Amino acid sequence: MIVASGGSTAASQENEPRAAVVAVEATTIALAETSDFNGRLDANSRVALVARASGVIQEIGFAPGAKVAKDQTLFVIENDLYDAAAREAEGALRGAQAQRDLAQLERDREAELVAREAGAQARLDQAEAALATAEANVLRLNAALDRARTNLSYTEIKAPFAGRIGDTPVDVGALVGPESGPLATLVQLDPIHAEFPVPTALLRDFLERVERGEVSKEAAVGLTLANGTVYDAQGDLNFVDSQVNSATDSVTLRARFANPDARLLDGELVRVTLTSDAPEGELAIPAQAVQRDIQGAFVLVVGEGEVAEQRRVTVRRNAEGFAVIADGLTEGERVITEGVNKVRPGSAVDAAAPGG
Repeated sequence: MIVASGGSTAASQENEPRAAVVAVEATTIALAETSDFNGRLDANSRVALVARASGVIQEIGFAPGAKVAKDQTLFVIENDLYDAAAREAEGALRGAQAQRDLAQLERDREAELVAREAGAQARLDQAEAALATAEANVLRLNAALDRARTNLSYTEIKAPFAGRIGDTPVDVGALVGPESGPLATLVQLDPIHAEFPVPTALLRDFLERVERGEVSKEAAVGLTLANGTVYDAQGDLNFVDSQVNSATDSVTLRARFANPDARLLDGELVRVTLTSDAPEGELAIPAQAVQRDIQGAFVLVVGEGEVAEQRRVTVRRNAEGFAVIADGLTEGERVITEGVNKVRPGSAVDAAAPGG
């Protein structure tokens, strides 16, 4: 006995349980334009402190790693010889000034005699020459005094700006001089800069989108530290390099951050996030709804009769957990965001809203 087969396919599908999924409507929303880059923090100012005078260190006026104020004395080098040289130069200058004053009187006297036709012109010429020599000597010794005082000032090494100072390789009693190398390094951490390379193509694309009015030129800058902590202050872009790094085909950008508590450290590796607000809304869906195969991106749409349909889409960009859709969807269409692994095109679904 032969039994007939081939019952209604539609009827069997109706008898199959509907897959429970979560679906979200495609909606026009304003999404910020965000991009992440690897960067490194760079101190606003950095200086290696080197002794310009030779001598024994008599005092160290800081603790390694501490904050120091502008003009704070950091090192004191013995100054006896430099102080003596300055006083000797001052004495020599005073003697020269006295000789100049005497030469001035002599010249004036000879000039008066010549005016009364009671003196010789030759004697006046000699007095003029003596005065000029005395004035030149005063200038020379004045310069010598300035040099001696400058050398004396080198015996105190002061902070050129407020900042944080590192360790020092020398102790009190050490003999130092210009050949000793850096005694310490001072860095200014407030403000601090984050430098990061941006691929040339990405920067060019951004500038072209600014020209078309698709994104705002003003960008907020955020920092994520090495341990994942988001820095609590926003920065601002203040530098775009004028040259492309040919080795990486990128352009260096720099952002400035306030760092009053010195939480951010010089040389620290960070993640830089640029955020630029879109000028108007764009059609978007949750990024998790987008799937990909060898043909490109697609979504599963809840179609007529609560049946899943495959829809090819063009994704313009991703931002804040959303995929901005350039083509393939219209506002209000429902896309499946959860349960996509349980359905296939043509499957009947039981679609609920998020949290429903």
